[in-house]
Amino acid sequence: MGLGQTLHIEDGGPIPALRDKFVSTSAKLPDLWGLHEQENLYWMIEAKGGNVRSPRLWEGWKQLQGGSKVLHEYAHRRILVGASVQPQGDLFLTIDHDHHPGKPPLPPTVSTTSPQPPGSPEDHLGDSDDALMGTARAQMLVYLALSGAQPSRLKTVALPADRTNRRRSARGVTTPLERDTDAHAMRSDVRAEFADDAQPGRREYARALGLDDFLTYRVPGTELRLGMSRQLFAACAQLHREGQLIAERTPGMRAEDVRADEPASEEAEERRRHTQRRVFREQQEEERARIEPRVRAAFEDGRDRPWRELLHTQNDPRLDLDEDPGLLEAATAETYLAIREDDLPHHER
Repeated sequence: MGLGQTLHIEDGGPIPALRDKFVSTSAKLPDLWGLHEQENLYWMIEAKGGNVRSPRLWEGWKQLQGGSKVLHEYAHRRILVGASVQPQGDLFLTIDHDHHPGKPPLPPTVSTTSPQPPGSPEDHLGDSDDALMGTARAQMLVYLALSGAQPSRLKTVALPADRTNRRRSARGVTTPLERDTDAHAMRSDVRAEFADDAQPGRREYARALGLDDFLTYRVPGTELRLGMSRQLFAACAQLHREGQLIAERTPGMRAEDVRADEPASEEAEERRRHTQRRVFREQQEEERARIEPRVRAAFEDGRDRPWRELLHTQNDPRLDLDEDPGLLEAATAETYLAIREDDLPHHER
């Protein structure tokens, strides 16, 4: 859909002057907000899951309307996503949206640490601590999937280490790799030199040739493959450790520390989650001066650390250089996404 990184609404929302209204636990607000670069519009997003029917979707729309009351002056799009799993195993996805007119988005603000650069945060990881922290937060679920997977299910794929030529497409934040002739030529060179992936020196030769290896993992039950660079993986690992320390010092912050004797109402549970996320982010911001340099150091050090060290395993994951004509690959500077062409709707192939 072309939307880049999104943030939880209780992080303060898109307008600093309206922050107190967005962090309010009493207001019915949507889950997320983002800035769509091509549309030049704020987006507000609410998602409902489970056996979703009209009443539950209407609750989500009321949350979006609550967000519009706060963001009323500014133009924005409201997106309602419903994912409904039926008893027979069928999955239905619905998307409702509309456009709320108003003023254009505000220009990026300047933080206390560094100016907020234009474009996607991932385009500026090398020179902006704000961009690095934001990207590590945004990719945390991918990191947890990779770090929690069985080592035998992990592998690495070779991508050009030079990120400068990996330009984003006009419609989104990723770059399709089907037509990246440099990547395919370098992969072929390594295969020709090291036909057997068990041969020692294959990974070193690939790196000397200008290839980096991104860690990847196929999401169970799907053909979706996600991945990231060793630098971003190292940064996410450090941020995750810092978050665990905060949770340990804040009783009741983690879900596993909360004993639910009686099922809470959905509304009460939503307020609790909202409050937990807000308090956690406030704790992160209070300790940002300590956390930020550690995440930056992990990002820089991760460039030369072997995967076995980052993953705490005895061996590096297999370097996959096999040609798969049915696999559609895409990448950003530090992330990887792939899906089999056969899994796409026919009109999108």
